[in-house]
Amino acid sequence: MAYYPEPVARLIDALQRLPGIGPESLVAVKDKIVYCRTCFNVTDEDPCRLCADPGRDARLLCVVEEPNDLLAMERTGEYRGRYHVLLGALSPLDGVGPDDLKVRELLARIEAGAVEEVILATNPNVEGEATALYLAKLLRPLVLRVTRIARGLPVGGDLEYADQVTLSKALEGRREIS
Repeated sequence: MAYYPEPVARLIDALQRLPGIGPESLVAVKDKIVYCRTCFNVTDEDPCRLCADPGRDARLLCVVEEPNDLLAMERTGEYRGRYHVLLGALSPLDGVGPDDLKVRELLARIEAGAVEEVILATNPNVEGEATALYLAKLLRPLVLRVTRIARGLPVGGDLEYADQVTLSKALEGRREIS
């Protein structure tokens, strides 16, 4: 494992102790996992299964920060629209601006499609709120409705750690951002 950087070599060594996991498995995951070119979710096929599903409502677009947030929303079983993963949130103190996120791609999707509602499902923390407000300002002239998931999630928390009922209620009670 001398050809791997030290942290990766330690990870491989630790994971090798589990049955069926080793360098080949990790390399296979690295080689096969990509971002969907449509929604930027992690996937092993492009487009991902959610973007390829004709049963999903293309008029609804739920914007989340990370792929884990998308998975959390999917676990509710309540949402049947499409997604867009920003791959982060605005954080000027950390040097993360709009150009570091998938904002341009979001705008291109909306301008190209028949999106009627964008649901901003960013995390209920300072960065998530700033991101939601920024996106709402950009999106209002482009779509019929811009909504924000309702409270019910703890302020300062992350979507991926919320339970299904809390996320379901938050999705049910979404409202337009004024």
